[in-house]
Amino acid sequence: MDLDKILNLIEPAYENSLKAAMNRVNDLAKPPKSLGELENIAVKLAGITGKVNNSIDKKAVIIFSADNGVVEEGIASTPQYVTLSQTINFVKGKTGVAALAKENNTVLKVIDVGINSDYKIDGVIDKKIRKGTNNIRFGQAMCRKECLKAIEIGFESVRTCYNEGFSIIGVGEMGIGNTTTSSAVLMAITGVSAEEAVGMGAGLSMEGFQRKKKVINEALKINAPNKEDIIDIVSKVGGFDIGAMIGAYIGAAYYRIPIIIDGFISVVAALGASMLNENIRDFLIASHCSRERGYKIAIEKLNLKPMLNLDMALGEGSGCPIAFSVVGFACAMMNNMATFKEAEIDSSYLMKNILV
Repeated sequence: MDLDKILNLIEPAYENSLKAAMNRVNDLAKPPKSLGELENIAVKLAGITGKVNNSIDKKAVIIFSADNGVVEEGIASTPQYVTLSQTINFVKGKTGVAALAKENNTVLKVIDVGINSDYKIDGVIDKKIRKGTNNIRFGQAMCRKECLKAIEIGFESVRTCYNEGFSIIGVGEMGIGNTTTSSAVLMAITGVSAEEAVGMGAGLSMEGFQRKKKVINEALKINAPNKEDIIDIVSKVGGFDIGAMIGAYIGAAYYRIPIIIDGFISVVAALGASMLNENIRDFLIASHCSRERGYKIAIEKLNLKPMLNLDMALGEGSGCPIAFSVVGFACAMMNNMATFKEAEIDSSYLMKNILV
């Protein structure tokens, strides 16, 4: 994979399509801005695809599963074997994201990029780099070559979706300890403190929470990641799942497919991807506002606005199937509503109201 070549070929949103879509939105028979974020989503889709009218008939959520060596430090309330157990349950349709995906006719593509097990799971794509990362408290999580491999796996997963005709994708993850690695990556990128960026994760005790912040601070001090180099950051304090999600965002921008951000881990990966090429931001759609503390920092850095606030903090990509419905409604608005002219309504009163 020639990452530099791929990144250089990623172009921004199509300006002409954005303008054409905005003109149609403004011509629809409704008060200006009255459909709020649906209007913004419809316009954004046009900039991605180059088409004013879009549909999202074929939807997928790609889930990257990987373990993190830092769990040795007691920074998670959940044992590491749950990464494997939940990955098995993804393909059985028994997890939160699986239930939501089924309800919204969404395909799950589950990829093992680093589960700490030799167990082969039927229905899971085996792209294991190795059985989990190293403990970041004592050294870097992975070597640079392994990080690039994770990015390549994520990119290839989107290429497969593109070849299979998927019109929209979302990304999710499964990996006990990955709110710790994501917080470390966010702190390395932004320079914010642990008090600002680190959250409680999944049911962590106050003692565990304090330990988590201490471990992250020690990991950043020992590894000293280069804040200008996201590959260096992820290699030193990240995870295989974060690297793979970065690759998926790159792939979505390269193949011009809208991609949905889920929660905290996926928004940190999105921020990382945008460091490699700022045009990637044009292809990102934020689903829901995660409860995790650092989410707000990352989403504001991306200058994106989540469409929903459902007080969710599950991860897995669970916000993506829900967001697909909202995007579908934006497409329905664009495709099925009449303009003032088509509805035979004189819209001159709008200008009069503005003047008044």
